Amino acid sequence: MSRFAERIAIVTGAAQGIGAATARTLAAGGATVAVVDLTEQRAQSVVEEITESGGTAVAIGCDVTDESAVQAMAAQVVDRFGRVDILVNNAGITRDNLLFKMPASEWDAVINTNLTSMFLCCHAVQASMVAAKYGRIVNLSSRSALGARGQVNYAAAKAGVQGLTATLAIELGPFGVTVNAVAPGYIATAMTAATAQRVGLEAEDHQQQAAAQTPLRRVGQPSEVAEVIAFLASDAASYVSGQTLYVNGGAR
Repeated sequence: MSRFAERIAIVTGAAQGIGAATARTLAAGGATVAVVDLTEQRAQSVVEEITESGGTAVAIGCDVTDESAVQAMAAQVVDRFGRVDILVNNAGITRDNLLFKMPASEWDAVINTNLTSMFLCCHAVQASMVAAKYGRIVNLSSRSALGARGQVNYAAAKAGVQGLTATLAIELGPFGVTVNAVAPGYIATAMTAATAQRVGLEAEDHQQQAAAQTPLRRVGQPSEVAEVIAFLASDAASYVSGQTLYVNGGAR
């Protein structure tokens, strides 16, 4: 039997990168996946990939920083499929700047998108999971939670994700819900390509620099992070909760 047969999953920020890879991985394992991104149109191409491969998915547009929109998105999934079994909080942005040049608007945008949205999504699905006495929540943190020059907003948000994860594991554990986080290192995505551009490098050159500082001597791929997320979302990880797992090629 497929490891996610009959499971209903929501993946946010799923139009590209790690989110898209996770949606594809869960669907390949038998899950019905709500592919959530800022607009339904952005999510549609991933849904088409999944359905063409024999999976089941639906595209949903949602601004995950908007509480009413998040509540409506979760209600749509529950109304259509009966419940939510898996939530992957992946939506995120960067607004990199050194502290003395960072306006409050860039701080607010990153905190709201990368941290507050996770609270909103967890809040929206917890009733379904608690009622079913089953749930898997996986939140995306980052190596940057340990500190990253020019990313005070992003680092703070991703460190906050780890505290959110540990606390929700305590609160939701008695109801059969596990909550974990994955903290990727350098992954070849559009986000890291944008970081390369910010520092005046081509994406390939930036990746080579990162690879040279990584014990495995390469950067990661979205599919590699997706496999770790899928493990934490599966019954194979049924006694793993409150953890943050770094996926960074051995970097310190």
